[in-house]
Amino acid sequence: MSSQTAPAFVRLAAHPLRWRLLTELAASDYRVRELVTLVDEPQSLVSYHLRLLRDGGLVATTRSSFDGRDSYYHLDLDRCAKALADTGGALHPALRRAPVAPHVVPVNLGRAPRLGVLFVCTGNSARSPIAETLLRHHTDGRVEVTSAGTRPKPRLHPNAVRVVREEFGLDITGQRPRHWDTLTGRRFDYVISLCDKAREACPDFAGHPRRVHWSIPDPAPADVTDQAGYPAFQRTAADIATRVRHLLPVLNAIRP
Repeated sequence: MSSQTAPAFVRLAAHPLRWRLLTELAASDYRVRELVTLVDEPQSLVSYHLRLLRDGGLVATTRSSFDGRDSYYHLDLDRCAKALADTGGALHPALRRAPVAPHVVPVNLGRAPRLGVLFVCTGNSARSPIAETLLRHHTDGRVEVTSAGTRPKPRLHPNAVRVVREEFGLDITGQRPRHWDTLTGRRFDYVISLCDKAREACPDFAGHPRRVHWSIPDPAPADVTDQAGYPAFQRTAADIATRVRHLLPVLNAIRP
């Protein structure tokens, strides 16, 4: 028998509770107390295993903008994909597979009626319009995508317009923030919050859509100038682009 130790991913993911935590975090970002409820285990035990997953690089945390004493956990799916590929290669060369390239995502959403996805944040001036634009672009209009905010700003943030143009070659200058009250009665399959504050205030929508949270910090804090703050928009746009890419296969798997 080989004395080689199992790859780190196997040792981490093979534990039943850690696998359950990974499964829950694959769907949405969560706080510890929410994960405690979902897996029905003591908080001390959940926190211990989350720390192991974080130390292993599979999950990361962000401080909640709604309650600074709290944090959201996020699963790094790209790191998981690489770890799985490395694990296969460690077992046998024939199982060595390269992770799917970031831009290669199979999408087959040609069905009716179209799926509906709503992105929500506070001002609807940066995060949610970026997500709306990228999902619409990647699905060629085969998903009905909308965004809205709890307290919409008068216009899109200039850096949001700039980053979408420079990083993705798309133009959103004609887009305007909207209040989610304007969507009363609309039905969605997914409601995705990108702001911790908006998540707390998000109302119920008709049809019981799947609720998902992406805890993404505001790239435009009030004390930072537009020019100085542009790198934050680049980081935010990259995060959203990755999450949208991971969302595509999920939407593709939905059957009417």
